[in-house]
Amino acid sequence: MSNPQEPHQQAPWPQQPPQQPVAGQPGTSEQPGAPGQYPAPGQYAAAGQYAAAGQYGAPGPYGTPGQASADGPFGLPGQRPPARGRRRLWTILGVVGGVLLLVILGVVILANVVAGPTNHARSLADDFTKLVIAGDTSTAYDKYLDPALQKQVSKETFIAGIKTLEMDDSCKPTYNDVKARTENGTKSADVVGLIACNDGKNIDMVYRFEGTDELKIINIKIKPKA
Repeated sequence: MSNPQEPHQQAPWPQQPPQQPVAGQPGTSEQPGAPGQYPAPGQYAAAGQYAAAGQYGAPGPYGTPGQASADGPFGLPGQRPPARGRRRLWTILGVVGGVLLLVILGVVILANVVAGPTNHARSLADDFTKLVIAGDTSTAYDKYLDPALQKQVSKETFIAGIKTLEMDDSCKPTYNDVKARTENGTKSADVVGLIACNDGKNIDMVYRFEGTDELKIINIKIKPKA
């Protein structure tokens, strides 16, 4: 049984949370535009943060519209991308250089082709002349004279004719003109020179070499200079 003297208790009602003051209502301390609030109607950011109303294209990091930036396309002042013409220039230079190289190689090869037989004929003439000057006339006759010339001039006649020149070790040969050529598989060379001795004696020499595989003297003239 309940106690008749105990007062009747009502169920508690939930308390409502206190209302937050609304901006602009009387009795509130918040004013329009205060920190933490949105700016009042018609009010915008402070001057200097954005362009003024009605003004566009204010100077910025990329310049004004329609005006090229002073900075280059890569962010460096005045820098421009490489011109396309440079690649074409290098291509042209490469082609010209290749042509010049081919020309030089052709000249070198031609010089070797021309100079080869000439140098060979000069070397043969020098070897023959040195043997004659040294008095080894017999070896010079056997090694360098063509068999057809040997039939015309005997070895004894050749040796006797060289002795009349009275050459010694002071005599030195010089070659004024050497011409070599090849025609129909036959090689030929003409050598013209002078043998000068210390006693003032000068001897003309003219050799004619000819042959297919090996050059031999087919005509010879060695006599005192007139």
